[in-house]
Amino acid sequence: MVEAKTPADLTITPRDRRFGRGNEQARWWLGGDPIASAFMNALSVTFPKGEAFFIESVKAFREGVPPKLAQEIRAFVQQEVMHSREHVAFNKCVTDAGYDVTRLEARIDQVLAEAAQRPKIASLAATMALEHYTAILAAEILRNPKMMAGADAESAAMWRWHAIEEVEHKGVAYDTWMHATRDWSRWQRWKIKSLMMLVISVKFWKHRIEGTLDLLRQDGISGPKAWGRLAWYLVGSPGLLRKIVPGWIAFFLPGFHPWNHDDRALIGKAESDYAAAVAAAA
Repeated sequence: MVEAKTPADLTITPRDRRFGRGNEQARWWLGGDPIASAFMNALSVTFPKGEAFFIESVKAFREGVPPKLAQEIRAFVQQEVMHSREHVAFNKCVTDAGYDVTRLEARIDQVLAEAAQRPKIASLAATMALEHYTAILAAEILRNPKMMAGADAESAAMWRWHAIEEVEHKGVAYDTWMHATRDWSRWQRWKIKSLMMLVISVKFWKHRIEGTLDLLRQDGISGPKAWGRLAWYLVGSPGLLRKIVPGWIAFFLPGFHPWNHDDRALIGKAESDYAAAVAAAA
């Protein structure tokens, strides 16, 4: 068995919080910016069903894992269930603001239907790759104040809460994969995980961009204007896509593990900021 590199003193803590109940969310809730709002809305639409897929993919391989990983899987499942619940509530605010997300949801259903036809180990590999994506995206949300600048307070708090827990449990799917493939050669494991990440990367950005443009068209923003503004958001400022490139490349390097980069300091800072904001409001 390959020894996991998740910190021995890591504790994965499910934080049962609810956001935005009863609040009316602005259509362009993220600093009045239609581009940023549309991108985050399109991302949010994927989470309820996507995280259910993550849960089932990991649970399928939980038998026989070491006790510490078994405990982490239980906490991971609890966190993901609550993430799904909060994104259902957030997505209702998106539709209440007048957006039609049926085409985005149909795309998710199609992707999940295709995944259901593949072996369970392929679903675990896809989950491992997507969990790395969510972790590096989450770290950027916590690290870069521009990501939530001017956002509706409850929405910003929800995204930061979600980001904290994504960083915290970023090693669970990977460690489960390492256990499930413990009898594979290093070459075979690297080949499969790398191919999966390449496939996931193409589909992830293709579908998120399509979803964002769909929502922008509903705001009357389309054509070169929409493409140009979205490209600037992703590559220019705040530059989400540009800034996660190093974390994405790291996935392919020999000896990679999500916790090779220990960014728990982001969790501590985000939680202290959250507590300070609550105290100030009280």
